[in-house]
Amino acid sequence: MVNKKRLIKLTQQLIRINSENPPGDESRIAQFVKKYLENLGMPVKIYEFKKKRPNVVAILKGKNNKHSLLITPHLDTVPAGKSWKANPLSASIQKGKIYGLGATDCKGNLASALEAINSLIEDNVTLDYNLVFAATADEESGSNFGLVPLLDKNILKPDVAVILDSDDFDIIVAQKGLLHLKVKVQGKRAHGAYPWRGVNAIDIAIEIIKEIKAQKFSYTKDKHLRPPTINTGTIRGGDKVNIVADWCEFELDFRFLPGMLAKDFISRLKLIANKHAKKFSRGSGIPQNAGKIEIDGIQEPYRINQKHYLVTRLIGAMRHLKARPHIKGSEGATVISFFQHKNIPAIATGFGSGGCAHVANEYVKISNLYKGAQVLEEFLKQYKLGG
Repeated sequence: MVNKKRLIKLTQQLIRINSENPPGDESRIAQFVKKYLENLGMPVKIYEFKKKRPNVVAILKGKNNKHSLLITPHLDTVPAGKSWKANPLSASIQKGKIYGLGATDCKGNLASALEAINSLIEDNVTLDYNLVFAATADEESGSNFGLVPLLDKNILKPDVAVILDSDDFDIIVAQKGLLHLKVKVQGKRAHGAYPWRGVNAIDIAIEIIKEIKAQKFSYTKDKHLRPPTINTGTIRGGDKVNIVADWCEFELDFRFLPGMLAKDFISRLKLIANKHAKKFSRGSGIPQNAGKIEIDGIQEPYRINQKHYLVTRLIGAMRHLKARPHIKGSEGATVISFFQHKNIPAIATGFGSGGCAHVANEYVKISNLYKGAQVLEEFLKQYKLGG
């Protein structure tokens, strides 16, 4: 049976271990989680793809060793910043809430998962499958030292996966894709009093941005996601106010729906960049391909059928414990999309408090954690691999 007092204490202990990323050092919290699981009698392995960035992987053996289900929260948090009213690592309790850095994202979910596993072992429950638990590093900075290599190296190869990194019993079944890229524009330097003698790279960049943001994209609507978006995140250019800028670079954030392809956006942007660079560069002595595009990151969109057994079984567990499930999509990028490259059905859920992730004075409701641990335990007991 899930123990509320034990869960509260565990959540506080996890919050009090600093695992901010950046700078990125999950070694202390990983050792805490490793020891906790070993005390439960579980075999535990540490996988480290960069110094001080360990990942904790443990297996609870079931009746059928041929099938496995993965549950995975993450160990790191964002930096605390300077806006907290109290010590962000205090894990103080006020009016049914635990305050602290990572309380919602994601140490509350981590604690709920550990308590659910503890309860299963205490009650001598043998699952029908192997339960794989992975507490990962580097989620807040792209998972390049965490979930990504664990999957790429086939260290984790479950039949299905549940990512514990959400709030208020949401069940994430769709997610937008992400494309981050930088456009570098070359111009011709001249004295600011004689702008006609130069080519202003900032002016070219503005024209490119205006045209790409005016584009109409074809896509299939998704009831869980908003239409695709383009955000100009940064822009820099020029050296001084009285010099015609001979350089400018800007970064774009493109979020796109399932069914859309990142390469189509890249192709369209290249055409637009080259068109404007060519228009401005005629007779100027600068190359016609003065708009260079660098891709900084691509994450494909994701969708799972709402009728998939993974979804319906979790809904059933929530309703059984009188928690209200919310089927949703994610506008932002989470680790859920990494699983589709391995053809592993995955959903995300969690028990944090909505609106609290990445904010000062972050908290999690104790009632959410307690109910969440119960839901997770019920889900794991009732789940049958393959439906």
